Amino acid sequence: MVKPKKHLGQHFLHDERAAENIARAITFENPSEVLEVGPGTGVLTKYLLNQAYPFRAFDVDDESVIYLKKNYPANAEQFYLKDFLGEPIEKPRTVVIGNFPYNISSQLFFKVWDDRQHISQVVCMVQKEVAQRISSEHGNKVYGILSVLLQAYFKIEYLFSVGPGAFNPPPKVQSGVIRLTRNDVVDLPCDDKLFKAVVKAAFGKRRKTLRNALKDLNLPESFTSQEIFNQRAEQLSVQQFVDLTCQIAIWKQ
Repeated sequence: MVKPKKHLGQHFLHDERAAENIARAITFENPSEVLEVGPGTGVLTKYLLNQAYPFRAFDVDDESVIYLKKNYPANAEQFYLKDFLGEPIEKPRTVVIGNFPYNISSQLFFKVWDDRQHISQVVCMVQKEVAQRISSEHGNKVYGILSVLLQAYFKIEYLFSVGPGAFNPPPKVQSGVIRLTRNDVVDLPCDDKLFKAVVKAAFGKRRKTLRNALKDLNLPESFTSQEIFNQRAEQLSVQQFVDLTCQIAIWKQ
């Protein structure tokens, strides 16, 4: 038996229908590799094994890895006792899938953003609130940092919800499954690091106007007198954030 561990944020999926639907949500054809994050007891894993694509699964729980190797001996070498956050993704056309541990879901999404040039698709289950935030459009109160960063490079779809009863132990929240598919943007017309810094600063003080939220960037009053600085971060589209970053980059030269 694999006991769910609270410090790892483990809630093991046991709903077979949900697991099969998550696996079927991979629509990217001919991935170079499919990587599962946190396989747990393998409810989703079994739908990913022995497919046409190469497959590996990563878990930091030794009980889970031992359990999977014992129950799927023919695939034992595909299960790794490793932290996915530290695993380099170097193959283009990689697909990432999993029931993301809720306590590190944001870190996992930042890793997806960092490795975006190699990741073609992500199918994951996270807390419903997080799924809605990432897939939301500007003008929505839940629209945030990850919404902007990820939507700059991925098409994001909210697929379906999963109730607490599908897990052991049941979480106190609803869950949501989303799909991120890489878009055609190879590089933004602005510096990625500056783009990330501007987005983080803007949402760091999201109740304030951009004029006040971006004060630490030391922008001149002649620049911040533009109408866009009267708006709050949640009101800007991804493209507006890109355009704003380009303008800031020109001023900083």
